[in-house]
Amino acid sequence: MAITAIPVDQRVIDIDSRRFASVEKALVELITNSDDSYARLEKLGTKVTGRIRIQYERHQAGALLVVADQAEGMSFKQACYILAYGGAHSPLARGESGGRGYFGRGLKQAIYGLGHGWIETIHGGRYSRIELFRSENGGYLYDNGGGDRPTDARDYERLGIADSGTQVTIIIENMQVNISHYQTVVQAVANNIYLREVLTRRNVELLNVHHGTEVERSGQVRYEEPPAILLLGPDQAGYFEYEKKPYPFTLTLKRALDVELTPRGDERTNGLVILSGMAILDCQLFEYENQVGTEYLFGTVRCPALIEKLGQGVAIISDEREGLNRKDAFVAAFSQAVSRMIAPCVLAEQEKLKHLELATTSGRTSHMIEHLLQRMNRAAIQDLGIILPPPDMETAAVDEAEHPAALRFTTPFYYRKLNHPFHVTLLIDPGQFAGDEVLNFNYALPDSMHIEPAPTEIPVRELNDRQRIEWTIVGDTAGDRGEITVRAGTYWAWCEMVVAEHASGHSYGTTGHVVKKRLSRDHGEAMFVGYELRNLNNELERAVYSPKERKIIINTGAPTVQLYVDGRGRFRDSARLLLAELFMDVISDELARRSVDKSGLKGNVEAYHAAKLDIIRRYGSEIHLSFLKT
Repeated sequence: MAITAIPVDQRVIDIDSRRFASVEKALVELITNSDDSYARLEKLGTKVTGRIRIQYERHQAGALLVVADQAEGMSFKQACYILAYGGAHSPLARGESGGRGYFGRGLKQAIYGLGHGWIETIHGGRYSRIELFRSENGGYLYDNGGGDRPTDARDYERLGIADSGTQVTIIIENMQVNISHYQTVVQAVANNIYLREVLTRRNVELLNVHHGTEVERSGQVRYEEPPAILLLGPDQAGYFEYEKKPYPFTLTLKRALDVELTPRGDERTNGLVILSGMAILDCQLFEYENQVGTEYLFGTVRCPALIEKLGQGVAIISDEREGLNRKDAFVAAFSQAVSRMIAPCVLAEQEKLKHLELATTSGRTSHMIEHLLQRMNRAAIQDLGIILPPPDMETAAVDEAEHPAALRFTTPFYYRKLNHPFHVTLLIDPGQFAGDEVLNFNYALPDSMHIEPAPTEIPVRELNDRQRIEWTIVGDTAGDRGEITVRAGTYWAWCEMVVAEHASGHSYGTTGHVVKKRLSRDHGEAMFVGYELRNLNNELERAVYSPKERKIIINTGAPTVQLYVDGRGRFRDSARLLLAELFMDVISDELARRSVDKSGLKGNVEAYHAAKLDIIRRYGSEIHLSFLKT
């Protein structure tokens, strides 16, 4: 037995090991190593099984990871040699094989990045085992086991190898490593861009092990390509010139249908996977990376010359070994040619957005906007006293004797005695509702306030001749308050209830008469009943208020808005702050205009600007915060 320091600069190992501190990255390296080994056998005409078996045993604070193949195996000398070489000595750097581009450093860094482990390999009837671990002072060491020995039947049986092969076992003990669940590991292998080609030619299988016993098996892992239409290809021929010499490539470009693509990371599904020989070098969209119109584009580019240039020492791969080196002139020429080829498809996607009639938001964003509009409707009536007149009236003050409210409580404020039941009454004018309208009830009550009954919704048609709904409420904690809000169509009504120890215990009725031109602040019609992302066929207005529809219209024809609408007409959640800005501008503009008109200063520009500024000061922060909630 001989324990020796890894013959590579310890600082280099330390830096690279941190990059491998994840189960998924380690698996990429180990699987592509097995794939390369099978490929070398195939090149010699040897029939191979192509099997790569992965065992994963998850524990609370660590895990066991085992990756085994039935490929070449390694002699003892070769197994020791791979612990030393790197950089220009790797098969990928020599242009001899595939892989991810870690230049011969990946195997040992995968082990050290996760914790410690060992390599077992059979080659030419000889068995070798090499253990990799760290010393107490942090040094990177290996134990060569004193050399190899003849293989016996138990070695073949234990490793599942008939003739030759390699098994790498890693004990995951690094506290910085996320201990993934088994299904997460399966998904990570299936979706990883650097493994997609490998999965088509090798039989990769994952086993879930619990306390040494197999409990689940994945079957052959495959990448599931999203449903799509073909835009270019398959394998459409192209070429680029570098130093007056042509270099061919082939391109397949597709557009996903009815599915969101992942735009970044190792499990990226959006973008062009760049293949050269057996190597997958990157996934990107070249000059159109992160641009509008590319969200649903994906495919592959195959360029044999990239791996050839890498073997000649050209810096095709970035220094960080995280994809193509865009600063290299050869890569730049390749990038420009691919970009020119996909340009018509990207531009066509962008053109669709320019003429997009309608767009949508996510359910979460839509929910935020709904709550914002409800809040601003209440602010319009309760804070600013703005009452929408019937369509045929121009005055803001409404005569409720002639035009009774569709919904209103008999009083907006109930100040009632502790532990004393009281009644809350809602008055309804069914004739002002369409037949399919539904009364929706919202209760904001503390636990100490009890209500009976408590319906959440009632179809108006079920009211028949009823023109009132009544609740019985009792509160058992002094100082508590509650609210009831009722909505139907564009109408809403609201009341507040306060429980006080010394309030009167008498019942209260209506006054018996209606005050002329009453400024109601507890009920009315919603000024903002909704919103829509719609093409207004101009580029000047980003958002407007439509009085007829009582909607805020976000103009999809405006360049600023188009920038945040994806290829399927969905407004990006990441651009909610733009929505906040647009809603604030439209809401403050409309509220200011109506406030000035109500005050008798209609047409006064200075009064309008002052009112708008005041509204922004009062509600601007609230509007922005409403779009930041998670």
